[in-house]
Amino acid sequence: MTPTLVRNHRDADLSAPADAGTRARDWAEIQERMLAPLYEAVYDRLEVGPATRMLSLGCGSGLAMLVAAARGAHVTGVDSDRERLALARARLLPDEGAEGAPAHRARLHDDGLPAGAGADGAPYDLITVFEPIGCAAGDSEGLAPALESALPLAARGATVVLTGWGPPERCATAPVLRVAARLAESTRPRRPGGWRPTLRDDLEDVAARAGLKPDGSGRVSCPFGYADPDSAVRGLLSTGLFDAAVRATDRSQVEKEVAEALHPYRRADGTVWMPNVFRYLVCTT
Repeated sequence: MTPTLVRNHRDADLSAPADAGTRARDWAEIQERMLAPLYEAVYDRLEVGPATRMLSLGCGSGLAMLVAAARGAHVTGVDSDRERLALARARLLPDEGAEGAPAHRARLHDDGLPAGAGADGAPYDLITVFEPIGCAAGDSEGLAPALESALPLAARGATVVLTGWGPPERCATAPVLRVAARLAESTRPRRPGGWRPTLRDDLEDVAARAGLKPDGSGRVSCPFGYADPDSAVRGLLSTGLFDAAVRATDRSQVEKEVAEALHPYRRADGTVWMPNVFRYLVCTT
């Protein structure tokens, strides 16, 4: 497992989520790589390579972009989380501004969509959304409008990939996510945005609202594996899915109950292993 560089902030306000910088680093160093099999499966299916111009919506700290760039793709990422985007910049543009550095290896934006795929303004032929939907009520509400804004930047017949959680019975993480919903609802019953079972047509519904045409789908095994329970708790809380629970109670209680929910998935060597299945939907514009 990759070692982390995050200190424990025991004097922090326990009624609030961890500070943005700590959470972004936990995401990049612990959690983000859990979805790497999903990225690879999509890129293999679509034969992503030097001819690909990809726009990544919600690119986070850039691992999916890094994998595509390693295949030769021209990559552009958009994300509103500036802490995560700073980590993506360090990964994708380590020599930015240095003499002799490549002028255009990747582009990153935190202030809205770019004007085009590159200096020549060529359209994108691939748009990806690798932030999975389907584990919280309403978690896809903003996706269709975001896609509608991005589609004018895409070529005619471009490919759009949407991703989501698989069926709860195939996702060992589902019971842990239910802990987040239960704690969030403990002070405000029927609080909106709580956990709900993944629905079979979640991705198709988003595609329909965005005016996209489904053109195939797939399922990918993405087990969540952690070096120890502490890493598992930090990785899961870095997703943002537990923020409402922290606000309703406090971080120490959320950490405690998440650790308890992880107990069935602890192995004899102290590691944590949770098999999960994620789904992707390939669409065309």
